[in-house]
Amino acid sequence: MNWARTTAFALSVVLTAGSFTAVAAATEVPAVCASGPASSPKPEHAVVVEPGVPLSAKTSEHPPGTTFWLPGGRHTLADDPYGQVIPKDGNVYLGGTGAVLDGRGINRAAFTQHAKDVVIRGLTIRGFAAPQDQGVVNHDSGEHWVIEGNVIEDNRGAAMMAGPRQEVLGNCLRNNGQYAINAYRAGGGITGLVVEGNEIAGNNTDDWEKKVPGCGCSGGAKFWAVDGADIRGNWVHHNHGAGLWADTNNNDFVIEDNLIEDNEAEALFYEISYNLIVRGNTFRRNALVLGRDFAARGNNFPIAAVYLSESGGEPRIRARTDMIEIAENVFEDNWGGLTLWENADRFCNSPSNTSTGTCTRVVASPSDCAPETIARQPAYDDCRWKTQRVNVHDNVFRSAPGCTGLCGRMAVLSNYGTYPSWSPYQGNVVSEAVTFHQDNEWFSNTYVGHWSFVAHDASRSLDVAAWRAAPYGQDRCSTFDGAGGCPAR
Repeated sequence: MNWARTTAFALSVVLTAGSFTAVAAATEVPAVCASGPASSPKPEHAVVVEPGVPLSAKTSEHPPGTTFWLPGGRHTLADDPYGQVIPKDGNVYLGGTGAVLDGRGINRAAFTQHAKDVVIRGLTIRGFAAPQDQGVVNHDSGEHWVIEGNVIEDNRGAAMMAGPRQEVLGNCLRNNGQYAINAYRAGGGITGLVVEGNEIAGNNTDDWEKKVPGCGCSGGAKFWAVDGADIRGNWVHHNHGAGLWADTNNNDFVIEDNLIEDNEAEALFYEISYNLIVRGNTFRRNALVLGRDFAARGNNFPIAAVYLSESGGEPRIRARTDMIEIAENVFEDNWGGLTLWENADRFCNSPSNTSTGTCTRVVASPSDCAPETIARQPAYDDCRWKTQRVNVHDNVFRSAPGCTGLCGRMAVLSNYGTYPSWSPYQGNVVSEAVTFHQDNEWFSNTYVGHWSFVAHDASRSLDVAAWRAAPYGQDRCSTFDGAGGCPAR
């Protein structure tokens, strides 16, 4: 597949005297897969590792801080699944023009263990056979690895894992069996993650959601318990699943200036997590496969380009914001816009919490959410991951041509709480809270084309007038096909 391009065009809307005009707003994105790896000339002080010479052995022979240069050609590791390179602190690995590190379907990982300050640049890394949920590069989530200007493609598992202060810069991360990036570290502790200027395309070739239904283990990039991440200027496209998926107790994410398009599921799925800024992105043609599948099965859940599931702003958790702010983005031709969802049956200690054994970040211990205490404050509030303090403003939403029925929807809703028997959240308690009492607000947006709205529960479908009227009162100062807005001051 040739997806190469350097500029994508998003649709903005200019309002003039009650009419609207579509104008192209350029969104610059990297086409690094077309450019290939950022090869390096041989540094004067580098150790040269010719094809056929084991890189792992050369690494063990030299002290920390050594720079290794791989000239063009096919480089391989030992004929052993556990043949791998174990860097030392400060090691640098540079690829010359045409340098390929090939796992040949034999080796599980390329670079492993816990060294700090490792740099990997200018290599094509392919053909490794990482197992499910494991990665080829930085397999053990070492600290402050800089992974820059590489092509990491056609591997099983994830192209890479992530560690604290990792920098993922200008890479082509495509056609890997599970993820491009799996930002997971046993015990947590990933902070200060930077993912910038990469092309993340065509990942989850092994179709993990089909192999393990409900595993939640697919897509372009997955983040688990990351505290502080900047994801900017990436082109995330054609992934088989969600483009970006932050799952379980993530916090302090800034996702800006990305082009996220043509992913089979959501462009962004932010799940049981906190404090997020989504700003200046273009979301195009996402969730069409997932939305059509739901519609064909008669499932009326509002599939959307951006899906917030039990996620919200929390002032008690330190971050650059104490809200979820979704602002100044362009949404074009996606299955739906945004869905704000809260599962009334999913909370700390509930059997319905699929993140087994995990509690909210504002509870000292899961025992605080025991059946005999959860109905009393502060446990009653603190044991739920809340979809709260979400502001959606100054975005452009353009529905897909011919969209009617279950596409082109915006939603804020919950289910009717039923489980477990000791849950204090049964009935419409959470539906009422997420819809009316948790400071979730749309305002000053621009809508073009067909849009409908879902509020409170999946059965409550609203037109524009009902969405804006009491008791919902949403989208003040927004325009719909050029009508509406607020008077100029």
